[in-house]
Amino acid sequence: MVYKKIFNFVIKAVPVLIFCCVVGLVAYQFGLNKGEQIVLKTVPSNVNEGLGSSDKVDFSIFWETWRRLETSYIDKHQIDYQKMVYGAVEGMVKSIGDPYTTFFTPNETESFNEELNGQYEGVGMVVGIKDDQLTVVSPFKGTPAEQAGLKPGDKIVKIEEVFTQDITIEEAVKIIKGKPGTTVKLLIQRKDWIEPKEFVLKRATIKIPTLELTQEGDGIALIKIYQFNKILVSEFQKAAKEILDKGDKKIIIDLRDNPGGYLEVSQVIAGWFLRKGEVVVIQDEGQDKEKRQYFSEGPSTFVNYPVVVLINEGSASASEILAGALRDNRNIKLVGVKSFGKGSVQEQINLTDKSSLKVTIAKWLTPNGTSLDKDGLDPDIEVVDSTSTIDAQLEKAIELLNK
Repeated sequence: MVYKKIFNFVIKAVPVLIFCCVVGLVAYQFGLNKGEQIVLKTVPSNVNEGLGSSDKVDFSIFWETWRRLETSYIDKHQIDYQKMVYGAVEGMVKSIGDPYTTFFTPNETESFNEELNGQYEGVGMVVGIKDDQLTVVSPFKGTPAEQAGLKPGDKIVKIEEVFTQDITIEEAVKIIKGKPGTTVKLLIQRKDWIEPKEFVLKRATIKIPTLELTQEGDGIALIKIYQFNKILVSEFQKAAKEILDKGDKKIIIDLRDNPGGYLEVSQVIAGWFLRKGEVVVIQDEGQDKEKRQYFSEGPSTFVNYPVVVLINEGSASASEILAGALRDNRNIKLVGVKSFGKGSVQEQINLTDKSSLKVTIAKWLTPNGTSLDKDGLDPDIEVVDSTSTIDAQLEKAIELLNK
């Protein structure tokens, strides 16, 4: 009798137990899936939070994608996590849409710094973005780029088989640079050409010149500045001493095909020609921020010297800063053609693993408030460079100083 009651109880209880098990399994699976989703979207504990306002940006999608790759990608052993980090950072920076705001890996940072120090391996030219197109800012003297006949303003349509329409400056430079003796193929469109032409350049070890001092006529010193790199300050001091020793009393500053360099260096050079305390350039950091002025710190050695400045479409950045400062403060004449118009301010921020971020932080204005960005500087006396053996722009500068 007792066994019969137990048997009847078990028969009635089994469906309930089965139902409870099913519900439990469903709840467990739901909880597991929900927990997995939470884990996928959770920032790892060793990552510093506070990168952005959580009410504005859903940063969890980054970690969800990261963890999905970790758990789902077939060849997990091929995943390079550091490369994933750099790729993500590069994409984030590129999304800003500014061709001059760029992320450099440690190797790219080293390469970038080598170029500013005056030596690297490549073809010897500076490129920039002009009218949304990769453009030759200037080829350096005696380099494969100059010897091949490339000119400031040339549009680079294609590098090897890569079209440049949506390429960043750094991506382009990475393809153009290479071991000495190897070649790179460029498809170039020039303003007065109907069809683009192909150039094949042989790479070399490029030693970028800094400054060249010559004499033009009686008492006229010609200072050719190739770029505002780290060694220009000491090179200019030597040139200044030579000018004073020889007794030259007039100066031509040739900034043609000078792509620029460091702001601080252009500020120092301006100090030789301006009185101490005069404004060299104004840094405009945008709305609601006070404009910052950079001043001449002397030594003002050539402040009373008659000076003419030569510019062209290859004069950019720090070149435009110096030219604008001399014109606005001393009414020094600019001779040549309109400058490139690279008037944005980039700061190189060194990151913890020797990578770096070059980021646009402001726009440059001349002391009178003229923006250098995109528009560039119009010359006071326009002289189009001819293809003859006579340097018409230099001849005009000498003529002005001799009057």
